[in-house]
Amino acid sequence: MTGGPRTATLYWTAVALGLLLGGTVVATEFLGRAGPTVNLVIAAVKAALVAVVFMHLRWSSPLQRLFAGAAFFWLALLFALTFADYLTRRA
Repeated sequence: MTGGPRTATLYWTAVALGLLLGGTVVATEFLGRAGPTVNLVIAAVKAALVAVVFMHLRWSSPLQRLFAGAAFFWLALLFALTFADYLTRRA
């Protein structure tokens, strides 16, 4: 690891996570059926912020980034298969 995040970067990331949390609350309260989709997108953005800043992926080696990207890809695949199952079921 060549370095780490500055204190200002950590604070701005925390502010961004707080704003995204507010966006999650607003989407849940006011978007109705579109709320879960918007919330999942917001959750993905929050997970990416946490991975890049707090897990130090921005300052890590390319091999570590590759494995983290593979983990996110696997998670996205699992979500896609779960949604495909959910959307094809009858009520």
